[in-house]
Amino acid sequence: MVENRIRKRHALQMSGKKHIQDKLLMLVSVTFMLLAVTVWSYWPTIVTLFKDWQGSDDYSAGQLVPLIALFFVWRERKNLRECLLKPCWSGGIALLVLAQAGRTYGLLFMYESAERYSLVLTIAGLVLMVAGWQVFRRVIWILLILLLMVPLPGRIHNMISGPLQNMATTGSVFLMEAFGISVSQQGNVMMLNQDTALAVAEACSGLRMLTAFVIVAAFIAYMIKRSRLQKAILLVSSIPVAVICNIVRIFVTAVLMLQVSAEVAEKFFHDFAGLVMMPAAVLLMFGELWLMNKLTLPESNPEQEEVIAKIKKCPGKN
Repeated sequence: MVENRIRKRHALQMSGKKHIQDKLLMLVSVTFMLLAVTVWSYWPTIVTLFKDWQGSDDYSAGQLVPLIALFFVWRERKNLRECLLKPCWSGGIALLVLAQAGRTYGLLFMYESAERYSLVLTIAGLVLMVAGWQVFRRVIWILLILLLMVPLPGRIHNMISGPLQNMATTGSVFLMEAFGISVSQQGNVMMLNQDTALAVAEACSGLRMLTAFVIVAAFIAYMIKRSRLQKAILLVSSIPVAVICNIVRIFVTAVLMLQVSAEVAEKFFHDFAGLVMMPAAVLLMFGELWLMNKLTLPESNPEQEEVIAKIKKCPGKN
């Protein structure tokens, strides 16, 4: 009888394992099928998005975002294994319906950005529908980072590019005047020593630097072990860091134009400065983290405070 019970228990265990394996295999198969359908459905959107990455200097950094997201998923693999896989069909389908409504709006009104943002929302819906709430909550920040791969809509691009261009020009003029360089500003054109013109074109507004720095800041904020407040401050501070770095780049370009030649200045602006500004921005961000660490008081430990209080009450005891 004991042997029969052991055999039955073993058979039940094997049956349970096989049931779990079959369920997992079915889940993986459904996931790949849904991914294939999504890629097929959004293929024209993906192709135009890739062309924009390749053709636009302002948003070329966006092509790194999917790779960064995959790296984050790989980094969270241990935590994801501990999550319970429980598909949430209602929530997932609701997100998919919302995504397709946005996509339909984009198709009907020729609003390309709506189609691209609906792709990100579709991916979020698939994660929720297939994996469930636990996995979705674990990867929600990774899904939000995917929004950085989409170029800004044209109207928002124009709203940001113009003020950035003006700030870059005004900041460069202020910096040159502080160093005793004779300069006058006429719109977005600077007259150096009354005879040398330096124009801050729209391509020099720093939008490319801004998008790249925001992506880098998001990467650093996700990797470091800090409070959410400090991570948010770091992410927001990437905007003034980008503006400052662009002003310094224009200032150095103007100095080279005056002291060396226009050819050397142009080569610096387009080649060398682009390589230098990113490490400089990363150093500024880590300096900011160091400063926040110095300004933040260490968290109090109740147990340690209790021990210290007892020692103070009984100083004669060891």
